[in-house]
Amino acid sequence: MAASVSIRRVFTAAVGVMIMTVSQFNPAARGEEVRLGELDLSKMTVGWGEPVVDLSIQKKPLTIAGQKFDKGVGSHADSVMYVELAGGSKGFSVYVGVDDVEAGGGTGSIEFRVYGDGKLIWSSGIMKAGQAAKKLDVDVSGVKTLVLVANSAGDGADFDHADWAEAKFEVTGARPKSVDAPIIKEEKVIITPRPGPEPRINGPGVYGSRPGSPFIYRIPCTGVRPMEFSAEKMPAGLKLDTQTGIIAGQAPKKPGQYKVTLTAANGNGRAKRIFKIVVGDTLALTPPMGWNHWYTWYNRITAEKMRQAADVMIDSGMADFGYQFVNIDDCWMIKPGSNDPELQGENRKPDGTINTNARFGDMKAMTDYIHAKGLKAGLYTGPGPTTCAGFVASYQHEQQDAETFAEWGFDFLKYDWCSYGQIAKDSSLDELKKPYILMGDILKKLDRDFIFNLCQYGMGNVWEWGGEVGGHCWRTTGDLGLERGTNLPGFYRIGLSNAQHWQYAKPGQWNDPDYILIGYVGNAHNIDEPPTPTTLTPNEQYSYMSMWCLMAAPLFYSGDMAMLDEFTLNILCNAEVIEVDQDALGRQAQPILQTEQALVLAKPMEDGSLAVGLFNLDEVAATIAVDWEQLGIKGKQRVRDLWRQKDLGVFENNYETQVPRHGVAMLRLFAGK
Repeated sequence: MAASVSIRRVFTAAVGVMIMTVSQFNPAARGEEVRLGELDLSKMTVGWGEPVVDLSIQKKPLTIAGQKFDKGVGSHADSVMYVELAGGSKGFSVYVGVDDVEAGGGTGSIEFRVYGDGKLIWSSGIMKAGQAAKKLDVDVSGVKTLVLVANSAGDGADFDHADWAEAKFEVTGARPKSVDAPIIKEEKVIITPRPGPEPRINGPGVYGSRPGSPFIYRIPCTGVRPMEFSAEKMPAGLKLDTQTGIIAGQAPKKPGQYKVTLTAANGNGRAKRIFKIVVGDTLALTPPMGWNHWYTWYNRITAEKMRQAADVMIDSGMADFGYQFVNIDDCWMIKPGSNDPELQGENRKPDGTINTNARFGDMKAMTDYIHAKGLKAGLYTGPGPTTCAGFVASYQHEQQDAETFAEWGFDFLKYDWCSYGQIAKDSSLDELKKPYILMGDILKKLDRDFIFNLCQYGMGNVWEWGGEVGGHCWRTTGDLGLERGTNLPGFYRIGLSNAQHWQYAKPGQWNDPDYILIGYVGNAHNIDEPPTPTTLTPNEQYSYMSMWCLMAAPLFYSGDMAMLDEFTLNILCNAEVIEVDQDALGRQAQPILQTEQALVLAKPMEDGSLAVGLFNLDEVAATIAVDWEQLGIKGKQRVRDLWRQKDLGVFENNYETQVPRHGVAMLRLFAGK
């Protein structure tokens, strides 16, 4: 879909802030000149390299469209610099443009923006390589903080070498000082309504299983407990525990669709829902949901922490919204050469069976514990000799390890490329596919259902072939936890990349942009640090969850389960938002607008409605409008706010709303009244 989606920045002119030409300044009133290059440039974030004084980012003369400049700063999009003026500067002037010496054959494109005290003062518009420098001369009297931004203009940052030529401040009081980007203070407003006391059955309406496989499913349902569950037309081999809502047993041996009517009742009401069990070759008919330990515990994970996570998934109510997998990541095996006694030992038993380290004893007992709660268990290995963290992996033991994992009772396998790079002959597509074809074929033949997660960071355009090799979901990028932000937090870069592969997602085959990192999370750059509160603002957290759900991404929380608070649960556990992710149609939202200021995603739903996300990527609030024609719909539409779970009214032709900085409006549009 193409779209003429309008964006109007919302800002109130700061007192005394006006765009002026040089001729409007009174020369006699000019004060001291301080050049941008005199400030501490370590405070300037850049997308590549380090900022350079009086030269381009590659340390060549600053040159824009043939015009050379002696002074300035060379940077690289995406770039942000906060400058504390403290009201002591009268003016700021600069020539901006794409450095021609380094424009990569004319491919560079950048937008320069300047903000004063949170208000947009000036934008260069998108500037291309070879375009003449643009001059800014602005009165900043009274401005306390100036923000200089050079972004990649929405088309990637290749060759986006940004020049801030002849950049200088006219200082009449306090000298300007570069500072770290401030942590934006936003109140943690909980906008997700709390579930009512009456039953509400959540989770997917469709569920896949292979013929004759062990089956376990806990009906996700909010409402006051105790609650009584019942089911009509439950296939033979499956049994429902009427008190816990856990369906267990063995899937039918005959392929087909089995429509079960589920009922949940308590003293406050009754809820019914059709639950379609599809027995066949396709698993993960909706994106898997759960928890993974990596970004909290790293190499400190233990069986005790896994059991604790399962307990919290039930006690916190996460399971009542559809979260069901409790997954171990790396570091459960022996680590060759480790100095830690708990991680030492024989890699494998004499018969070749892989050994766990001392932090994990009886794996079967652990999965039984998880299954008893109606949840599922996942684990991790890789096709190479060792894992990413240097623990024993599955190279030349693939069949045996898969059979062992099945005997232990696991339901999910994350298969991480890592050291297989030492085994692969080259980087050809055949070599990239080879280890995943091998393990995928093995898993299909086991008498247990395994969700197969391909963790190989998008190599070889995995979204084009991941399903062919047996994968149910595949990472499309590098680790989100290692992604450093510039003007936007790292999850935006990962999400915006993942959003481009929308046409490859479908039931049983999902693009995976990595985990949800909110609440208390660890530091992927220093895994020995304990979990600390996320630095994401509340609005960014709403945007994060909205983007993942619209993209039909696997929803795996990877924060500290023991430190869940009410606000984090409000983000993770909104039934109407999760419904978008779990919709049985299985479509990933398509980007209909993507600029440096805004993103609009639209996702068709099984019932004919349309889920839409309006994301403000700018540093100021903006009004974002969407047009029905460009969304492929017409007539009157009932617009519902999914985070607040309330109807906003009936609109015809278009809808617009103000969206806060780095915030989102997540909507669902229903035809007619």
